[in-house]
Amino acid sequence: MENFPFLSVLTLTPLVGAVIVALLPVSAAKDAKGRNRADEAAKWVALVISLLVFVGTMLMFFAFDKNGDRFQFTEDYTWIPSFGTEFAFGVDGIALVMLALIALLVPIVILASWHDGVGGKRSVKTFFALMLALETCMIGVFAVTDVLLFYVFFEAMLVPMYFLIASYGGPRRQYAAVKFFLYSLVGGLFMLAAVIGVYVVSTDQLGDGTFSFEQLTQLDIDPTTQRWLFLGFFIAFAIKAPLVPFHTWLPDAGGQAPIGAAVLLVGVLDKVGTYGMLRYCLPLFPDAAVYFAPWIVGISVAGIIYGALLAIGQSDMKRLVAYTSIAHFGFIALGVFAFTSQAGTGAVLYMVNHGLSTGALFLVVGFLINRRKSSQVADFGGAGKVVPWIAGAFLIAGLSSLALPGTNSFVSEFLVLVGSFATNKAATVIATIGIVFAALYILWLYQRTMQGKLNPEMPKMRDISLRESVVIAPVLVLIVAMGFYPKPVIDVITPAVNFTMNDIDKKDPAPEARDEARSSEEQGDEAKSGAQK
Repeated sequence: MENFPFLSVLTLTPLVGAVIVALLPVSAAKDAKGRNRADEAAKWVALVISLLVFVGTMLMFFAFDKNGDRFQFTEDYTWIPSFGTEFAFGVDGIALVMLALIALLVPIVILASWHDGVGGKRSVKTFFALMLALETCMIGVFAVTDVLLFYVFFEAMLVPMYFLIASYGGPRRQYAAVKFFLYSLVGGLFMLAAVIGVYVVSTDQLGDGTFSFEQLTQLDIDPTTQRWLFLGFFIAFAIKAPLVPFHTWLPDAGGQAPIGAAVLLVGVLDKVGTYGMLRYCLPLFPDAAVYFAPWIVGISVAGIIYGALLAIGQSDMKRLVAYTSIAHFGFIALGVFAFTSQAGTGAVLYMVNHGLSTGALFLVVGFLINRRKSSQVADFGGAGKVVPWIAGAFLIAGLSSLALPGTNSFVSEFLVLVGSFATNKAATVIATIGIVFAALYILWLYQRTMQGKLNPEMPKMRDISLRESVVIAPVLVLIVAMGFYPKPVIDVITPAVNFTMNDIDKKDPAPEARDEARSSEEQGDEAKSGAQK
């Protein structure tokens, strides 16, 4: 199994599925229930392909040796030898857990979009082909170890997501799609300039230019050059995440995207930003990372507070969930630039847990929108009386988002705060205020929509269906399971984070309390020795 080309197969399988779906013949024939046969075939092909990817990813996950080499399941194929670039694949624990998140969410999103979010005169076949194409790009961006190939997948993700928003989104979908595309494209241009700069430096030092991640980490880049190259990568990742002040595209894109696309946009695509900071900014430019860390920590803390305050004032549920993500990404970036193994592990775990909790929130919001035909908070009220099972799912997802103990997000948020407190006490204390605001915006949203007097204008709504139960149940189970037992995931993440800390020559600070206790104990021993003499 170790020699099986997992990563190339997992990357190409959804692309093959997208081509199959796109080439399915168009037909007006109906089945016994009046459904278009061609559309139903497209859905089933997409679902089966995504499940195959899930199975393959789980086989790779359990075959991964957490005590083994940093990068495993490596593959190298010739691409452009004259440029020193290859189709190079390999995953460490950080990339592996993100691939597992993708493999889980895509079939859930496909099933969630089975009847909801795709309709009217828009092509059902095209929607599911775009979903599979997006999965290929998402897997590729986490699976490659060649910097140029990473950039290619980084930019390629924009295309299917742009069309998903622009073609299947809400009333302002064109504006949101263009804004999303332009922001990401500008960020990508900064990265492209930095990628070229890294190649030039590698040519000067090695004789032959390279884009290999492992070779680039061995370069000795002077501090000034590091800072400029670091900024090129960081700006692209800060826009993708997004961090304040690069965040303004996310509420529009998240608010207008169809629910399935919104889950993947906020649950996975945005993680490429924080993943890139940890994978590329720190190991390639360690001196620059340390130099800019105080500024980035300040931006992160500002985003935690600012995102939470804006979430409180939202009247649209989808925009509210998008704004909560800005606050959550502040916590993740804080963990990345705290430079401790605890905070780094917490940041990666936060990426996974945020994908689960925010994905669950978007899915439940989608259930409600499908019934009420509105995402406005004011159009609900007392809905829990008529849809108690949906209300229960909403509550669990909300409690996870505010990091209640016993849910998955608590563990990751706790690790980030404990790890960052050791290196930046003031920023950590301010960041904890965001926890209070999170409780406010989540509980207030739940109270206004699910509790209180039943809105007399709200039509009679059916409770959760069997398909919706299958969609939401795995996510809710993982939210609770990882809240009580996150060890299997943490064990995979921690070695990779330790490798990254070694790349930037950072060690965890010794606990002050322990040092003081040891000093007192030594003084006592000296006093006892003196008395005996």
